Amino acid sequence: MDHSTHRHGKRSVGIGIGMGAVAAVCLAAAGCADTGYLLGSAAGHLKILQAARPVDDWLGEDSTPPALKQRLRLAQDIRRFAVSNLHLPDNASYQRYAQLPRRAAVWNVVAALPYSLKLRTWCFPVTGCVGYRGYFDEQDAKAEADGLRAQGLEASVYGVPAYSTLGWMNWLGGDPLLSTFIQYPQGELARMVFHEMAHQVVYAKGDTAFNESFATAVERLGSAAWFANRANPEAQAEYTRFDTQRQAFRALTAATRTKLMAIYAEAPDGAPPDAALREARKVAAYAEFRQAYAQLKQGWGGEGPYDHWVAHANNASFGALAAYDDWVAAFEALYRQQHGDWPAFYAAVRQLADLPRDARTARLQQLQGAKS
Repeated sequence: MDHSTHRHGKRSVGIGIGMGAVAAVCLAAAGCADTGYLLGSAAGHLKILQAARPVDDWLGEDSTPPALKQRLRLAQDIRRFAVSNLHLPDNASYQRYAQLPRRAAVWNVVAALPYSLKLRTWCFPVTGCVGYRGYFDEQDAKAEADGLRAQGLEASVYGVPAYSTLGWMNWLGGDPLLSTFIQYPQGELARMVFHEMAHQVVYAKGDTAFNESFATAVERLGSAAWFANRANPEAQAEYTRFDTQRQAFRALTAATRTKLMAIYAEAPDGAPPDAALREARKVAAYAEFRQAYAQLKQGWGGEGPYDHWVAHANNASFGALAAYDDWVAAFEALYRQQHGDWPAFYAAVRQLADLPRDARTARLQQLQGAKS
């Protein structure tokens, strides 16, 4: 969740597909709109690539802090596990490391109508339409959000610790490990790497929920395999604590989304016939959500890893969160149907990605119903 909705207190909830890669490909083609934005995205991505150096170089330098060397070795172990055990792509990605002078790799902007959880979309020739717009500068992202609010939309800005270029940038060194997530606890670091590598396996143009739910399913299934094979008891205990909180928070946000969708269902165009009543019900739903979260925190000993996200939650942030959760159970059911055979699972997912959007959604709904 990461971002922000957090996977834990320091990680935001949303991991995005790389806008730098989108820009690089679009600029090579004719007819790309919004050239200024795309040029900025390409420049931001190239700066990250230029900052990245091979992990072996970092490990061989006396100036590299011992703690960072330990994390880089762990990340390489996780990457090897991803390739050998999860059959994720063995390419240039995650064999380089970049130290960034900021807390996030990019900042995503999401927006939705006052009575809808459906995200506004931005469309690009290569990736199709996506429910966010990414910026390498936080102030640019905030300015975009302010502009959307001026149009009457609810907007949210969240930092993203990592993103995927879908394998398109492997010829330039691939997606690097970043300082924005290298210090994550072992389980969270493994999830991050598995998630981003999964984006290089399958990508359905214009279907954010499909792409992110698939990657989230891979990170969840992959982390279970990692802990069964590699992790020590201390890391397992730490991960269990984080994941227990994460699942409780996901259940709460899912219930709140259902409640909000019911409230908004009578106003499909975002203009309810009884605006005052609809607004009162919406305000009450958000208040109940925050009260329920406060009760969750009590059970966590007062710890609140999602405090920032909850305090700023709106339709846009709930809509963004849904993309990472909507079809996870369906993909996990498909994995079980393949009897835990990773290559067969990926082949089945590719078949889904090749279907027309309506047929793909119908199949996911069937799998969701068969999740048990």
